[in-house]
Amino acid sequence: MWEAAAALVLALADAEAVKFGEFKLKSGIISPIYIDLRVIVSYPDLLRRALVRRRRRCRRRPVRPPLRRPLHRAAHRDEVKDFGTRKAIEGVFSSGQSCLVIEDLVTSGASVLETVEPLTAARLKVSDVVVLIDREQGGGDNLRRHGLRLHSAITLTYAVDVLVKHGRVREEVAASVKSFVRSNRAELPSTASSLVAAKKPKRLAYGERAVLAQNAAGKKLLDLMEQKKSNLSVAADVTTSEELLKLADAVGPEICVLKTHVDVLSDFSEELTVKLRAIAEKHDFMIFEDRKFADISNTVSMQYEGGPFKIVDWSDITNAHMVPGPGSIDGTGEGAGFAATCRDELQRNSSTGRVPSSSRKNGCGQSRLRHGIHLHKSCAWAQAANPGFIHMTPGVQTSAGGDDLGQQYSTPENVIADRQRDIIIVGRGIMHAGWYRSNAWESQKNSKP
Repeated sequence: MWEAAAALVLALADAEAVKFGEFKLKSGIISPIYIDLRVIVSYPDLLRRALVRRRRRCRRRPVRPPLRRPLHRAAHRDEVKDFGTRKAIEGVFSSGQSCLVIEDLVTSGASVLETVEPLTAARLKVSDVVVLIDREQGGGDNLRRHGLRLHSAITLTYAVDVLVKHGRVREEVAASVKSFVRSNRAELPSTASSLVAAKKPKRLAYGERAVLAQNAAGKKLLDLMEQKKSNLSVAADVTTSEELLKLADAVGPEICVLKTHVDVLSDFSEELTVKLRAIAEKHDFMIFEDRKFADISNTVSMQYEGGPFKIVDWSDITNAHMVPGPGSIDGTGEGAGFAATCRDELQRNSSTGRVPSSSRKNGCGQSRLRHGIHLHKSCAWAQAANPGFIHMTPGVQTSAGGDDLGQQYSTPENVIADRQRDIIIVGRGIMHAGWYRSNAWESQKNSKP
């Protein structure tokens, strides 16, 4: 048995599934060792060695290496698709059946508990978890407190000892790894509810998040919000240049962003944009032209840079729909401040109330957008864990509800505190900008864990 385990460790090292050096883990901790089992899908012989057997089992994520033979199994989806059967658990099973959970790697056991919860909700019996490698950082103890037994083919300490014995790694490196394992054990709460609470990410200040932003406009906006202590945006839904300039000057001291629709102005001119920029600099806010591009890259580029509006010359931020695909994003160029419009706030524009998964992928898959800005209705998109995102939500008033035009409204507290958004956009209801500003800012401060 141990000869086979040692051979597996050496094979994993040959495939560079075990790496030594300095690696930043998901938790942010720097580790002297990194286990990357995804590579074994490229080594059929190695994959066969790692097979695990049982009558019924559940794998957690499609991206995990397929550690399986063609046995009766079920699969848990991290994200339920918004089409087809919309199941969280795929496969044929019945209430009361036993389910063995299989993971490639266990550190704290948190990902296993995330998988077990929907399985038990579906009335499957889960008592055992099989893992290829146990990092020995508290996973076994944590799972035991939740009534689960962890069975590992290899422990991290054993793997390091094998590599030292066969001259694959130096003694001092092995000592560093063992010291790291002993010093970095993760203890999870003993109840599911406390686990969920513990996993809630700390809400960083806007200034702290600015350091993490790679999009230039996003960084500038986060810094501005922190310095000005404002997360209020006003939608300037007016039809003349005079009205726009008056509104900008009146609300400018209170806002971080002015959202415009210059294509509805009856008297748009280049002179207007010069005056608007001067007001923005005077009161220190950014201009967001809510253009909602929705075409191929070349067309979007011409619309953004040319035509009567020349948006690129005077706006800090513009936006595009995600439905047409990434071309709408690419057309604005690498230096553009860009907001992905993921769902309009009008009920009639969505039959399901969900954001299509293709829209999420198009938005989050762009390098500029990955640390950029999202414009969406508060109920349409779960908060991204990446603090580089900025979430702007329109349709905010003093009280929740709607109007006869299909507009749905939320309160500042609901948007900022409950749904963890960043910026509220107030439109027709903007009569007391100071109240909206202070209310939204206090909601953000008070919502920090």
